[in-house]
Amino acid sequence: MGFNSALYTSIANRIATTPEKRITFAEYMDTVLYHPEYGYYSSNTDKLGFKDGDFFTSVHLGNDFGELLAVQFLQMWEILGKPKSFNLVEMGAGQGLLASHILNYYQQHHPEFLAVLQYLIIEKSPTLKQEQQQRLQNFSVQWCNLADIPSNSITGCFFSNELVDAFPVHQFIFEAGELREVYVTTRSQENKDAGEQENKIGFVEVTGELSTPRLAEYWDLVGIDLRQNNYPDGYRSEINLAALDWLSIVADRLRCGYVLTIDYGYPASRYYNPRRSQGTLQCYYQHRHHDNPYVNIGAQDITAHVDFTALERWGDRCGLDKVGFTQQGLFLMALGLGNRISALSEQEKSISQLLRRRESLHELLNPLGLGGFGVLVQSKGLTETEISQPLTGLIVPE
Repeated sequence: MGFNSALYTSIANRIATTPEKRITFAEYMDTVLYHPEYGYYSSNTDKLGFKDGDFFTSVHLGNDFGELLAVQFLQMWEILGKPKSFNLVEMGAGQGLLASHILNYYQQHHPEFLAVLQYLIIEKSPTLKQEQQQRLQNFSVQWCNLADIPSNSITGCFFSNELVDAFPVHQFIFEAGELREVYVTTRSQENKDAGEQENKIGFVEVTGELSTPRLAEYWDLVGIDLRQNNYPDGYRSEINLAALDWLSIVADRLRCGYVLTIDYGYPASRYYNPRRSQGTLQCYYQHRHHDNPYVNIGAQDITAHVDFTALERWGDRCGLDKVGFTQQGLFLMALGLGNRISALSEQEKSISQLLRRRESLHELLNPLGLGGFGVLVQSKGLTETEISQPLTGLIVPE
C-alpha cells in the first residue's frame, strides 16, 4: 500500500497543536487530498484517470464527452444573444483533457465562437495546473482563483465534472439518538516493531459535539426531519458544507449565464435514507475501492456522493434558478451521442478500433456507471425570453 510519511507526520503534528488533540474529518480529508506538497491531487497526477491508476472519468473515454459539452455551451452563448465576450469557467480541470477537447472542437467547427470565448480554469493543485498549462499552451486560457474573480463579472457558464464529490465532508454519527460529529485523533503504537510505518502513529476516530451549527441547520435546508426518520444508533453519513461555500462564491461571481454541475450523487431523501446507514464515503486506490480513509495516506482518492437537493436549494438562496436536472446518459443523448453511435457503422476503421470506440460511447451511457451521474443546470440573470428557450441537453430524447 502507498504511504506518505511526511504527510502523515504533518497531520499528526496538526492534531497535537489543537486544544482538544483532534481535527474534524473534513479537515483531515482536505489535508490528505489537497496539501500543496504531499496531498493526493498534488503528488499523484500520473494516477488520475488512466486504467492503470486509481480511477477514470468520462473525459478519459475519448473526445466525445467534451465535444458534446461544447455543443451545449455554444447554445448557451446563442441563447444569451451571442455576447461579444463569453466566459467558460472550468473548476477543477484535472489534466486539462476536457478543456483541450472543448477548445479543439471550437477551433475546428466554430472559430467564430472561439474568437469571443474567454476560457478560465480554477485549479487548486499546483502540479495539475502545470500539466494543464503544458497541454493547453496553443490556446488562450487563463488560470485564476475563484475568490479572485470580481463579483457579478462573469457572463457565460461555470462548469465542473466530478469536482464536488472530492470536496472535504464532515462526517456525523447518531449516538443515543443524538447527532454527533466524527473527529480524527492519534494514538500511540505500543508495538514499536509493527510492520507498516503508518502504524507508528495511527489515526483513530472519536466523536464529539458538532463543530459548527451549520451541520444542524443543514437538515432544514434539505427538508429532512431527523426525528421522523428515526435514525438508528450507529447511523453514519456525511455533510458537504464546502459545496455550499463553493456555490455561494460561484453565484456571486456570475452576472448572467449558467452553472453546470456533473457528478455522482442523489437527492437528499435518497442520500439520507435510514437504510443507507454507512454513508457514501469511498476511497480509490489502483481501481479498487474501499471505505478506510486512514490507509494509503496521500496515495488514494477519497470521495463522497453529492447531495443535489442541497445544491438546488442553496443555489436558490444564492440567486441561482434551477434550469433542470437529469442523468448524464440522457443529457449526452440529447446532445447527439446517439447519432455518434449510429455513425460508427459508416466509419472506415478496423473492427478492433470500432469496438473500442463503441465500448467507450456506451460507457458514457451506462446508467449503473457514468451514465447515471447527475447533471444539474442553474442560471442567473436571464431574461424571460432567455429562460423560455430550453437547453438541448435537458430535452428528453423521444
